[in-house]
Amino acid sequence: MRSRRALRNGRGQATVELALVLPLVLTLALVVVQVGFVARDSVRVTHAAGSAARAASVGLDDDAIRRAASEGSGLAPSRLSVVIVRAGDWVTVRVTYQCPTDVPLVGTLAPTVELRDQLTMRVEG
Repeated sequence: MRSRRALRNGRGQATVELALVLPLVLTLALVVVQVGFVARDSVRVTHAAGSAARAASVGLDDDAIRRAASEGSGLAPSRLSVVIVRAGDWVTVRVTYQCPTDVPLVGTLAPTVELRDQLTMRVEG
């Protein structure tokens, strides 16, 4: 008789523990997802800088360089900034991207992350 009563009490305790821990586990999972999105966009920013620098090194105009950065990376053009600096035989491209933090719950707590990369290449020709 005693073991049945103890078994019933254990079921209620497990439910209470789950109710207390589940929000924390879900929040942690959402944080991991948000960090994954920021890491993905960081790789995309590096790719955008490479694409833009290659376009600049072959002598394309500034609009074509900016298009190369946005089209080749998959980043939102409205959040992407490309600065081109030419110095003699060298061209430097600086790419800045405002990475949104829009995962539910985490996005409201974390500010937008600014990702930057730059690449310098020699101008061909």
